[in-house]
Amino acid sequence: MSSVSQPLNIAVLTISDTRTLETDKSGDYLHNALSQEGHVLEDRALVKDDIYQQRAIVSQWIANKNIQVILITGGTGFTHRDSTPEAISVLFDKEVPGFGELFRHISYQEIGTSTIQSRAIAGFANDTVIFCLPGSTGACKTAWEKIISSQLNADFKPCNFVKHLVQS
Repeated sequence: MSSVSQPLNIAVLTISDTRTLETDKSGDYLHNALSQEGHVLEDRALVKDDIYQQRAIVSQWIANKNIQVILITGGTGFTHRDSTPEAISVLFDKEVPGFGELFRHISYQEIGTSTIQSRAIAGFANDTVIFCLPGSTGACKTAWEKIISSQLNADFKPCNFVKHLVQS
């Protein structure tokens, strides 16, 4: 178990019409990964792929000063029900445009051109960083291990997101 020098409070939201918290492997992965790094799971939920249910819970978490990071898994594809980017992007104060691009670049090495079917995005709202990830456990693992984990580590150089999340 590695340990970050500055633990962050993280909420995990799964978007699914078919999973339950008991069958949510992607949410379980994110919970375990963030805990192993020394971060704190502040809250966890699962909602249907509905724009307004997503916005309701994410808005509550954005307003909660105890939550610094929100990890959302699911709803980033192209089916008629996939609505996470549309639901969440309107809540951003600032977008992190490089996140989706970098995620797809890294994913290309793993799944080839199928990576273009991911609409992974990230942004900031009220000093909270929000990452919207695909629903597969593999995609969550790729995003966490190859991008998010280091950006949530205050010791990662040359820069990381921690200074934007922790107010002195």
